[in-house]
Amino acid sequence: MSALTTTSDGFLLHGAPFRIISGAMHYFRIHPDQWADRLRKARLMGLNTVETYVPWNLHQPAADGPLALDGLLDLPRYLSLAHAEGLHVLLRPGPYICAEWDGGGLPSWLTSDPEIQLRSSDPRFTGAVDRFLDLLLPPLLPHMASSGGPVIAVQVENEYGAYGDDTAYLRHLADGLRARGVEELLFTCDQANAEHLAAGGLPGVLATATFGSRVTDALDQLSAHQPEGPLMCAEFWIGWFDHWGEPHHVRDAANAAADLDRLLSAGASVNIYMFHGGTNFGFTNGANHDHAYSPTVTSYDYDAPLTESGDPGPKYHAFREVIARHAPVPDEPAPAPGPKLPPTDVELTCRTPLLAHVDTLAELAYAEQPPTMDELGLRSGYVLYRTCLPTEGDGLLHFTGGVGDRAQVFVDGAPVGVLERERHEETLPVRVPRAGATLDVLVENMGGVNYGPRIGAPKGLLGPVTFDTTPLRGWDCHPLPLDDVDGIPRGSHDAAGPAFHRGTFDVDTPADTFLALPGWTKGQAWINGFHLGRYWNRGPQHTLYVPAPVLRAGRNDLVLLELHGTTTARAQLTTTPDLGPEKAA
Repeated sequence: MSALTTTSDGFLLHGAPFRIISGAMHYFRIHPDQWADRLRKARLMGLNTVETYVPWNLHQPAADGPLALDGLLDLPRYLSLAHAEGLHVLLRPGPYICAEWDGGGLPSWLTSDPEIQLRSSDPRFTGAVDRFLDLLLPPLLPHMASSGGPVIAVQVENEYGAYGDDTAYLRHLADGLRARGVEELLFTCDQANAEHLAAGGLPGVLATATFGSRVTDALDQLSAHQPEGPLMCAEFWIGWFDHWGEPHHVRDAANAAADLDRLLSAGASVNIYMFHGGTNFGFTNGANHDHAYSPTVTSYDYDAPLTESGDPGPKYHAFREVIARHAPVPDEPAPAPGPKLPPTDVELTCRTPLLAHVDTLAELAYAEQPPTMDELGLRSGYVLYRTCLPTEGDGLLHFTGGVGDRAQVFVDGAPVGVLERERHEETLPVRVPRAGATLDVLVENMGGVNYGPRIGAPKGLLGPVTFDTTPLRGWDCHPLPLDDVDGIPRGSHDAAGPAFHRGTFDVDTPADTFLALPGWTKGQAWINGFHLGRYWNRGPQHTLYVPAPVLRAGRNDLVLLELHGTTTARAQLTTTPDLGPEKAA
């Protein structure tokens, strides 16, 4: 039996009136050793509940593989910590999550099949979802409120009304949760307009709305759709996310707090999106594609009440004051900012060129025509495509269908240009010094689209390549997932082009810090083998967050994959983040 039930105008928890005051905090965007700290800070702000998505693509990276539930993905441990902190949990298992996350959380082994109708009653899709739920739910059932755990409600799909209207699909998901032992309250969430609420709703399942302003209008829309039952904003947007090349989005704390007060004054429940955004570590960021492809940056700070590094920001204190007007807030001091590592310079003295060592870094696959990343079985990262150019002289390289998402082109090791999906580029003029010259094309997956019809768009080279209309055939393909940089050969070669740079630095007491890379261009960063994510001087983001648990007392290792070039052999660890020039959200 569900611990959380509804009345004509609110919730009951174990039979007593209850208002959900929740904040979004995704376990997979936070270092596991920091989960307890972030949950404590959620309680101290006055939250009684936290919300999290579940990223299918990370938990089940292979179609026939086991479920990953360790490290960053140890969801049962996260739920146990929330329970220990006295917090309830809203669980949002998708299967689609959006979340500015790679592919919206749908695994690439599924989205790469163009025949499958995603997010529909297509039995090939629902069959894959069923197999995932068969693996996911058994270890989570002990954490449901009906078993004495913290999970009080479970979401069915995610803003489905913005995508489709297949009610049979939603019913399949809801019935599947029930059949696998989920007794908790089920809910849907959709943007606060009549069309989306109608298309994404399901009879017998609580409808909730998502919005960030115009609170009265949004609640009126929800009431019109669902005249009886609690009013709830399942995503109260109090900040926003950033794309590369855009300003850093912020929202005035007083403005957001005033809207939160309006929401709570109306008697509604709320889930603040985000309470703590965290980080798109590694290759996990998503992308949008409206008129052009726009990848999301590494930071998911979101201008949230709790910053990317877990420090209370202006919204934390403003929201705490608002919540205190409507619900009990712990009689404890607000948390202080955490300690930071003293400023530290890191000299990167060891250099290993990528093109020269690619044979030792990746398995070789041969193909007459260049395959996509999906066809090579690569979920994320890079592919180096290599072939020979038949003639010398000036000419045009044409990449039929373009590239997914960014390609650096080299002739005999010399850089000759860059093609970007976001600019719809397919052609590059080159000068070939000799017949038989080596053509290298290094293609970077910048993140899978997470919203709309382009989820699953292919990566890599997207069609045949020609030089002055002559087809180029016979390609050596090297997939580069870069999931283990410890095995990269060490060298000190000075040749131009993409290269791994290594350096070491000493730490007395580990603490949070921020990696700054002035003079560097674009690439990836690892500390002690932990993949911090992507950097790019395009901005807005100019530092990468380094969680304290990544560091160790004594000697630490920094590895950078610099794709272009650098004016320095030095990196810096700083005490403050630089997320770029700001723009009001």
